[in-house]
Amino acid sequence: MKFSGKNVLVTGASRGIGKKIATVLSKYGLKVWINYRNDPTLTDELKDSIEKKGGSAAVVKFDITDEDAIKEALKVIIESDGELSYVVNNAGITLDKLSIRMKTQEFEKVLQTNLTSAFVVCRESLKLMSKKRFGSVVNISSIVGESGNAGQVNYSASKGGMIAMTKSFALEGASRGIRFNSVTPGFIATEMTDKLSDEVKKSYTEKIPLKRFGEPSDVAEAVAFLLSDSASYITGETLRVNGGMLM
Repeated sequence: MKFSGKNVLVTGASRGIGKKIATVLSKYGLKVWINYRNDPTLTDELKDSIEKKGGSAAVVKFDITDEDAIKEALKVIIESDGELSYVVNNAGITLDKLSIRMKTQEFEKVLQTNLTSAFVVCRESLKLMSKKRFGSVVNISSIVGESGNAGQVNYSASKGGMIAMTKSFALEGASRGIRFNSVTPGFIATEMTDKLSDEVKKSYTEKIPLKRFGEPSDVAEAVAFLLSDSASYITGETLRVNGGMLM
C-alpha cells in the first residue's frame, strides 16, 4: 500500500490492537507517534522494536481526556515533522455493568474517554490537516456500537456515537481532501480475551461464521488500507472486521 503522508498518531498504542496498528503502519514506512498515558515501559519497548526493524517511531505522552494535553501533543508533532498526515483514534476504556446498576458517572466517564476525546482529536486534526488539504483519520469503534450489548450500555453508546461522528466529520473534511472512516472490530484475540475461560471462548466462537477470534493484525491491516492512498475514494465508511458475526 502507498502512503502520500509521512507520519501517524496512534492513541492508546501501548498494547493490544493499538500496538499492532502502530507496528503495521511503521512497516509501511510511516513515522509512528505512539501515545500513552501512564507507564512508559510498554511504549518504550514498542518504539525500540519498531526502530530495530528499520522503522521510525516517537513516544508522546498525554491523557486522552485532557483537551489541552491533546492540543499540546499535536503541536509537538507539527513542530517535529511539519505535518500530521494520519490519525488513528484507538484509546478507550470499558466499565461494564448492567444498566440498572450503572451510575451516571460511569456512563459519562466512558463517553468522555471513548467519544469526547476522539471528537477533540478529530477536530484538532482537521484544523491542522486543512492547512495542507490532506489527511486521513480512522476511528476504532466496535461491533457493539452497531449491535448493542447487555452490560455495555455506556460502551455501546460511545462506539455507536463514534460511527455517526465519523460520518459527520467525513462530510466536513471532504472539501479539504481529508477523509474520516471507522473500523468496527468484533472479538479480537488480545490480553483481554486471554482472560476468558475456554467455555466462554467456545460460546463466542460458535456465534462467529469464520469460527475464530480475529487477530490484532486483522484490524491493523484494515486500518492501514483505509488510511492509505488505496482508499483515496473512501470516506465516511464503516469497515466491519468481525468474522461475519454482524453483517
